Amino acid sequence: MTDIQSDSDVAICGAGPAGMALAALLARRGVPAGRITLIDAKSLAQASKDPRSIALSYGSRQILEEIGAWPVPATSIHQIHVSRRGQFGRSMIDRDEHKVPALGYVTRYGDLVTALGAVCERAGIAMLRPARVEALDELSDSVVLTITDTATGEAKSLNAAIVVQAEGGLFDNQENRSQRRDYRQTAIIAQVRSSRPIAHRAFERFTEQGPLALLPQGDEYSLVWCVRPELATTLQAMDDKAFLTALGEAFGERVGRFTHASPRLAFALGLNADPRATTRTVAIGNAAQTLHPVAGQGLNLGLRDVTVLARLLAQGATPAMLAQFTELRRQDRTTTVRLTDTMARVFANDSPAQALLGLSLAAIDMAGPARGLLAELMMYGRR
Repeated sequence: MTDIQSDSDVAICGAGPAGMALAALLARRGVPAGRITLIDAKSLAQASKDPRSIALSYGSRQILEEIGAWPVPATSIHQIHVSRRGQFGRSMIDRDEHKVPALGYVTRYGDLVTALGAVCERAGIAMLRPARVEALDELSDSVVLTITDTATGEAKSLNAAIVVQAEGGLFDNQENRSQRRDYRQTAIIAQVRSSRPIAHRAFERFTEQGPLALLPQGDEYSLVWCVRPELATTLQAMDDKAFLTALGEAFGERVGRFTHASPRLAFALGLNADPRATTRTVAIGNAAQTLHPVAGQGLNLGLRDVTVLARLLAQGATPAMLAQFTELRRQDRTTTVRLTDTMARVFANDSPAQALLGLSLAAIDMAGPARGLLAELMMYGRR
């Protein structure tokens, strides 16, 4: 463990992208690095090996640039093609229409945390990792954290003025929050290749089982295929040839024939959110709102949390600033949660609303203002 002072202004539990981005931005905005503590169960070396793909919006790139953690190895998204399987109509969102270099970017989790970790290390931010927070005791003037070094078993206490929860975890392993919905869907995650890839174009295709996303990443696609648990079990049991055939039947032939798939992972999907904060603790990112991956808003919403919280805590690590944060983030959080929840529920089943989706997509594609609003929400959130 890195030696730290006995007290911190801000202790951040969870050194994933949101947690490290917050620490780095606090230091950049004038909070002494020695007064910020990052705590995580994994070492930076372990986290840097994580091969998962993540989608960053253009707005998130701007946040990372301010932090000093951009560029990272990434594939830019110039177009997003949205369609409904078996229905007429589609919508195309294009970067040129919105005068941005990219609508978003696809990178690897490990590459992003490596960049953020380097920024935090250069800033001299205190890090306790690998370490586990065993307990929080919120007092009137501080929070006492009981922390165990997982390498040595040594326990110690840390006093912090404010504690930020930034460790979200997976939906099926989380404690229930005030807003919780089990979508009865499982996400199948893999890297796939096709015979006719379209450079820099992402696809979001709605099926009766759930959304199917293909995100361009180098000469491959990052696949997020949301299906019912029963089908997920079947898909996971298939060999690669059968799996690629099933994927082609669900997606169609827009990128040709699927030719290769990496080993597949599966995750249960649900909504689990609670925007409230206590007097001296607050949650951000996945720890505050675990979302369905449709539209890829989870990490991007978390980074928007980071920018607001960093600005406020740089003025003072006080309960008043946490109260302001909760209020300032209410609209964007509420809008994003409602948007992803509605898309996950309405456009992922055989309800009569499905018959309207194709017409809705066609209408959005013909109406510039509607298409622009959707793009703005995906790039920047509710502003």
